[in-house]
Amino acid sequence: MGAGKTTIGADVARRLDRPFWDVDFAIENHVDASVGEIFDQRGEAAFRAVEERLTLEALRSRVPSVVALGGGGLGSAAVREELARTALAVHVEVDVDEAWRRSARTDRPLARDEAAFRELYEERQPAYAAAADARARDADNIVLAAGGVHVGLGSLELLAELVPGDGAAALVADARVAGIHGAAAQLALGTRLASTHELPVGEDAKTVTTAGRLWQELTLDRNGTLVALGGGCTTDAAGFVAATYLRGVEWTTVPTTLVGQVDAAIGGKTGINLTHGKNLVGAFHWPGRVVVDPALLETLPEHERQEGMAEVVKTGLLAGEPLWELPVAELVRRCAAFKTAVCLRDPLDRGPRAILNLGHTFAHALEAAAGFELSHGRAVALGLLAALRLSGAATGAVEDVLRPQRVRVDREQAWQALQRDKKAVDGRVRLVLLPAPGDPVYGVEVPAADVRRELDALIAD
Repeated sequence: MGAGKTTIGADVARRLDRPFWDVDFAIENHVDASVGEIFDQRGEAAFRAVEERLTLEALRSRVPSVVALGGGGLGSAAVREELARTALAVHVEVDVDEAWRRSARTDRPLARDEAAFRELYEERQPAYAAAADARARDADNIVLAAGGVHVGLGSLELLAELVPGDGAAALVADARVAGIHGAAAQLALGTRLASTHELPVGEDAKTVTTAGRLWQELTLDRNGTLVALGGGCTTDAAGFVAATYLRGVEWTTVPTTLVGQVDAAIGGKTGINLTHGKNLVGAFHWPGRVVVDPALLETLPEHERQEGMAEVVKTGLLAGEPLWELPVAELVRRCAAFKTAVCLRDPLDRGPRAILNLGHTFAHALEAAAGFELSHGRAVALGLLAALRLSGAATGAVEDVLRPQRVRVDREQAWQALQRDKKAVDGRVRLVLLPAPGDPVYGVEVPAADVRRELDALIAD
């Protein structure tokens, strides 16, 4: 009690667009009395019987939901068993002093005596520890846990225990990343490491030829896990191979770039390129775990950090918060949590996940027209400018943080590539717009002349 489960749970439910059950509230509505009144008039045993029944009802719901358990709910063996069988259990941690401060002078029946409260706190800790699949102090961490995303400094060293399961692991990286982080990853995987595989650097990894070679090299069985160590191109290509090898094997992503940690490695989208467009062949294959170690960014060259900042600014605009102003580790955690929540709401990209495409329709067109020699971050920065201008929104954050520069590409090729965008419907381009920070809309059809005007404005004469 006093951990903030109700407040945090409601926030998580809102982010994931799922129903929220607060067991204490459900009990009060069912009995038409407060928890304190139930304790005083009927006794704790009667309260626990109702609590157990309503908790099991919530956990057995066929609708994916967020449930805030009562502080003593784990006293029921039936609840513990159902929790282990059907739910991701997150222990919302709070120290005893803060819990008492929040609970004192309320009508909580078990918070009337400080000494008894502190004793109960210690008594319940083993049950919480045994039931918890994850621990969290805020909604961001709960969302990350729900998506299988682990963010923490030094996480690379814990790779063997963070990669789910106990089967063999195949480590995939490009030569540059392998030279920097490969030895540490191999050491961390220990006896689980079965093989290592090298991909080309950058977009050259995302080809049918490269995928075919990796298919031929892998020796994993169905219990094995492919571990993708690197940037967005590595995780895109390796994830696609994992989705298709043996009709799908588990995989874990270990993003080493800022763009990977805040965006590309999260959400289960995998893909390779065709000559006329990016990511036109792919699959949805959610990683068993995304291991995000912000310490890996310390070796990142400045130009690659700036590449990732384009996705950070996009995320901040979508969230309505200047996330780009945060310290790096917190910036990564907050951006990763935002994307995780969006992807959990729409894992197969059939609706609201489209908001993550803000600026990307223009960006992908510019990249294709440049023969994929234009960096993704630079293209996204330009695409954000166009999307914000069409939205009638301020462009200051994009211009101040990203400083986009127009690119020299063939205008007609860029226009043709834009019209082939994956989210076009019946040949008509649909855009993501941002009328106000934190309020994106998707599937917007804009007059072709306006789209062409903004595209042309991104291209140097």
